[in-house]
Amino acid sequence: MKNITSMVGIFLLLMVVASCTHKETAVVENKKFELSDTIMHMIETDTVRVCNISDEISLSGQVSFNENNVIKVFPRNSGQVTTCRVSLGDKVYKGQVLATVKSADIAGNYSDLASANADLSIATRQRDNAESLYKSGISSEKEYNEAKQNYEKALAARNKIQSAIAINGGAKTKEGGEYLLTAPIDGYIVEKKVNAGSYIRPDMGDYLFTISDLKNVWVYANVYEVDIPRVRLGYPVRVLTLSYPDIEFAGKIDNISEVLDAQSKALKARISIDNSKMLLKPDMFAKVIVSNKEGVEALCVPTSSIISQDGKNYVVVFSNRTDMRVVEIPIIKTVSAKTYVSSGLEKGQVLIIKNQLLIFNKLTSLESQ
Repeated sequence: MKNITSMVGIFLLLMVVASCTHKETAVVENKKFELSDTIMHMIETDTVRVCNISDEISLSGQVSFNENNVIKVFPRNSGQVTTCRVSLGDKVYKGQVLATVKSADIAGNYSDLASANADLSIATRQRDNAESLYKSGISSEKEYNEAKQNYEKALAARNKIQSAIAINGGAKTKEGGEYLLTAPIDGYIVEKKVNAGSYIRPDMGDYLFTISDLKNVWVYANVYEVDIPRVRLGYPVRVLTLSYPDIEFAGKIDNISEVLDAQSKALKARISIDNSKMLLKPDMFAKVIVSNKEGVEALCVPTSSIISQDGKNYVVVFSNRTDMRVVEIPIIKTVSAKTYVSSGLEKGQVLIIKNQLLIFNKLTSLESQ
């Protein structure tokens, strides 16, 4: 009887111990991590979306002036540049004198004009005398007509020389043979090919100055053979420069050459950039980032939401302040602020994108207990 009583007591004791152990286990399993009000104000969230997979390629480039918005100033005649009043990069205004050129051709025009004026004066007197004699009946009509024809020839010769002088500058020329080159528009000197003392040969057909307003510039990107299939007309680009590393200049590819450059072995892709703030200067080096969409859709998440640890990538999925979980994600590719994933998430799920590492550490520590 005593043995039976002892056995019953032991059994009851084991039941009590087991019950206590089960209660303690249940407490641990039901324990949840809850975000405090302070942490809720510290985090930021974003949603999982379906996006077209974008691709980016980085190219080297160089800033140039927009050749559709420039004026090239050519010499009017051969000669020698006596003064050059502007330098590369100078701001100039319409009508401003750029250079003075002393030309034998201009001097010859004025010499011819003086001779033509003298011939015209003689022809005028002869015509007037012939008219007077003809009206008096002393000379014939034939002599009078010849005098008129000589006058008209002298007048035409004088007018021809005056027209040549007008074409070569008119009031901007001097009898000593000098003529002035002036700016036809407001803008900046972006090219300059002469200095005081330079000679302009009769067979020289090159321009002396190039003037541009620089309010719109071109950026030429070098597209090497391996990248040609990834660059097309209309693709959007971002342009970065060493001078302004924190400023992105947006544009689109509006022209692609069809011939490789002989030296660089690359195609030239042209991007038109608004430069109303006058930050970009011709010949600046630039980094050109070309973006395109491949047409394939995938789930995309903000790159800032990803936590990388031990060679794996995770995000924290947020339902509410008491319901969060860590999800491992396989990454397809990352393009700037977007990362494309193949599985593990669903469209519309909310992810923590700021201070998510604190929550990640807490959740993983709870899982390991």
